Amino acid sequence: MNLLSQDPAVKRLRLSHPIHFLALGFGSGLAAKAPGTFGTLAAVPLYLLMCQLSLPVYLALTVFSVIIGVYICDKAAKDMQVHDHGAIVWDEVAGLLITMIAAPAGLTWLIVGFIFFRFFDIIKPWPIRWLDAKVHGGFGIMIDDVLAGIFAAICLQIAAYTFG
Repeated sequence: MNLLSQDPAVKRLRLSHPIHFLALGFGSGLAAKAPGTFGTLAAVPLYLLMCQLSLPVYLALTVFSVIIGVYICDKAAKDMQVHDHGAIVWDEVAGLLITMIAAPAGLTWLIVGFIFFRFFDIIKPWPIRWLDAKVHGGFGIMIDDVLAGIFAAICLQIAAYTFG
């Protein structure tokens, strides 16, 4: 059973609508449990496609995912009539892409990056928690995951330097 069949806010969205489809992380945000984790998992194939690109192109696409994510998340939240509903996971997609900027190649580093990102996204240390509580709209939905991605990217780079 997924959120779509239980939650009136989610019923306001349609996977056939491109903005809703992206906001729901290609449908992964409909998971009944841990939609943020499933949204992050949905970013993995996208990352695997993008990691083959040059760093400038990867960065440009990642920045684009954040900028367009503000609109995507804002539109979905307005359509759902709920701010930052758990099913909206485009912010997790962008957060993992940020985490993996200039990451070492290999499955191990992808797993480490995934774990770092989920840790910071769930724990929300300062200023992530503060921003999550104070900033609203699409930018508010995105900013905590952008910062979680930056924190995770820093930790990933430190780990790669130390152990890689």
